[in-house]
Amino acid sequence: MSRPKRELKKKFVVFCEGDTEFHYIDQMRKNQGVEISLQLINMKGGGYQSFLDVICTKAQTNCIAKFIIVDADRIQNGKGEKEGFEKLLEYCQMQNAKKAAPHFLIVDNPDFEYVTCLHITSYKGQGTASFIKNQLGFQSVSALKGKTDIYNYLNNGSNGYQTMLQRLDGGRKLVKNTYIIKRESFDVEITETIVDFDCLSVRGSNIEEFFEVIDW
Repeated sequence: MSRPKRELKKKFVVFCEGDTEFHYIDQMRKNQGVEISLQLINMKGGGYQSFLDVICTKAQTNCIAKFIIVDADRIQNGKGEKEGFEKLLEYCQMQNAKKAAPHFLIVDNPDFEYVTCLHITSYKGQGTASFIKNQLGFQSVSALKGKTDIYNYLNNGSNGYQTMLQRLDGGRKLVKNTYIIKRESFDVEITETIVDFDCLSVRGSNIEEFFEVIDW
C-alpha cells in the first residue's frame, strides 16, 4: 500500500518595520495561497540593530524563506545606522552561505511609502508626501500608514502591484539578491547578496524579489 502523497505548504516569514508594510502584507496574505508569518518590529531607538536582534531569536523558524523588509532612509539620516545596516546585511549573507533558510534583505529606498505611490498609474515621480496628500486624498502620510485595507486600496482598477513591479524593473538597486527557485522541492537558494551604496541617492526597491518568490 503506497503512502499518501505529502502536500507541501509554502510557508514564509516576513519581518517589517512600518505600519504601511504590515497592513499591506497582512491583507495580501489573505488573498494568497501561501502561509505568511508576519512580524512587525519597532525600530524606534534601536534602528537596524533591532531587526537583527529579533531575527536572531527566530533563527529556528521552519520556512521556505525569510524576508527582512526595511527602509533605506535611516542609513544616511541616523547616527550609526549605516553600521547597523551593514551588520544586518552581513548576518543575512552569513545565513545564506550556511544554506539555512534563505534571508532576503528587501530595501525600499527611501521608504515603503514610495513603493505604494508606484502602484498608482497617475504617479509621475513627484514627492511622495505631496502625492499622498494631494492626489490620493489622505490628510497626511500618517493617515496612509494607518489604513488597514491599504492592499485592496492600492490594487484596484488600473492601479496595482503589477504597475509597481513594471516601474521597478531594470532600475538600480541598493540591494540585489541572486537566487534560484527550485519549484519541485519548494526550495529557494540565495547565491549572492550585493549592496551598492552608490544607489542611496536613487529611489528604488528590490521588493520584486518578494513577489516573485511567494507567487511562484
